[in-house]
Formats: sequence, structure tokens, C-alpha cells
Amino acid sequence: MTEDIKNSIRNIPDFPIKGIQFKDITTALKDGKILHKIAEEMYDLYKNKGITKIVGIESRGFIMGAILAEKLGVGFVPIRKKGKLPAETNAVSYEKEYGIDEIEMHKDALIPEDVVLVHDDLLATGGTMLAAEKLIRQFGIKELYIHFIIELDELKGRELFENPGKVESMVHF
Repeated sequence: MTEDIKNSIRNIPDFPIKGIQFKDITTALKDGKILHKIAEEMYDLYKNKGITKIVGIESRGFIMGAILAEKLGVGFVPIRKKGKLPAETNAVSYEKEYGIDEIEMHKDALIPEDVVLVHDDLLATGGTMLAAEKLIRQFGIKELYIHFIIELDELKGRELFENPGKVESMVHF
């Protein structure tokens, strides 16, 4: 099953800059059977974990994050780039390969009783998800799970997380 998902992901060389092999999930998402497989695999993995909120990282983390939230019957919370959320926010800055970025969540997005799954489409160096983890932990939540569709193993992003055992990826390149 997972091999079907992996085979549906398009590789785009030299995007967004020379030397990057961009893994494009849009080819997986446009295939209804693959989209369903991704949703079902995520649901099976998390249905018994007591998840109360799904947090999706802008922008591709919104897609499967929202689908899984609906399937689990829980709320969805977006993490967005600075200046995109309308109410009062908590923010975290972090370094990227080509500069500094900042992500935000609404201050009322989570409560200490929440069990959170944070989702993004791809784990490369781990910078964005580490910032998201730091941001989410500001809320004093009960437990945090981290999920990706794709992990680029050679970049070793997984090794940066506080609890790598709670980090899941569907396919590995």
C-alpha cells in the first residue's frame, strides 16, 4: 500500500533552487485512490491515540491534516506564516536554508488537556517542524505526535526531535 503512495509522488529536480529534488505530493493528492489510502493509513495510525486536535503546517499540512481531523471528529488548527492569522497569536522564529522565518498560531488554539497531532507533508532538515513543536509546547499540552507523508532520510531531520519515537512518516526517500 505505502509503495503505491511513494510511486505517486512526483520528483522535480532543481526546484525551488538548483540541487534540490522537490517531492511534489500534488500528483498523489489528485488521485482519489491514493488520497483515500493516505487518509486511511493516517486514520489507522492515530484513531486510538486520544487525539483532540490536529495542527497542520501551512500550506500542504492543511490538506491531510484537515481530512484526518474530520475523520477523527476533532478540531483542526492551522500554523501559518507571520501576519496571516487575524487574532492574537503566539509566534516562533526559526532559521531556514535561505533565511529566517516565523510561524504563528492563535493564542486560544490549544488547551493543556489537548493531545495533539501535528502534520506536514515532508520532513527534510526538520527546521519548520521543530519550530512548530516549540510553538505547540508553549500551550502546555498533554501529548504531541508528529506526522509526515514523506521523509528524506539522508537529511536526518528525525534526529532533531525531542521524542523521535512519536515521529511517523509514511514513505521514505
